Amino acid sequence: MIFDRDQGRMVLAIVVVAVVAAAILGVTDIVTRGPITQAQKEALHNALTQVLPRHANDPQADLLSVDGVEIYPGKDALGNVLGFAWEVIAPDGYSGSIRILVGTKPDGKVYAIRVTDHRETPGLGDGVVKNSNWLQSFSDREVEGTRWKVKKDGGDFDQFTGATITPRAVVKAVAAALGFYNSHRQAIFDAVTQQNSDPEAAKVE
Repeated sequence: MIFDRDQGRMVLAIVVVAVVAAAILGVTDIVTRGPITQAQKEALHNALTQVLPRHANDPQADLLSVDGVEIYPGKDALGNVLGFAWEVIAPDGYSGSIRILVGTKPDGKVYAIRVTDHRETPGLGDGVVKNSNWLQSFSDREVEGTRWKVKKDGGDFDQFTGATITPRAVVKAVAAALGFYNSHRQAIFDAVTQQNSDPEAAKVE
């Protein structure tokens, strides 16, 4: 196929526009990557402050990896563990996955939880973020002695009027998080011990 002069100019113009657009996107990514990363770090810091007891360390700097799960330890000034936090995902929310930061005490009881990302219906399912009394109802719960279901299903946790699926998903995910902690507790504390003696040796597979 032979292009005439006008067609050649059109093709050239399209190529130039594509190259310029790609360059702009690349520069934008480079310019915004740093601020976005910093904002995400600050948001995580704020969430960790809410789900961990008051601590002296930087949990993000002391990040542990145990069986593929990233765990943020809260420690006092002497390196003693005050609590742990990690993220779990409830895949069965009403409008999609719900990301939850779970904080526990060393004995495995819940210190606090916070939902960090969700797409639940405003005024209904978003009670998992806005209903402070409901969030507080998780504190001091542990695997044993708690019926990890909403009351509609015979459990210990309230559901929301017109929205049962969302709290049901969160309760299930938090219960799974505590189950993980109980089954990996020794490995987690071993990782802390390694970190206190050698920060580079904190990962456990």
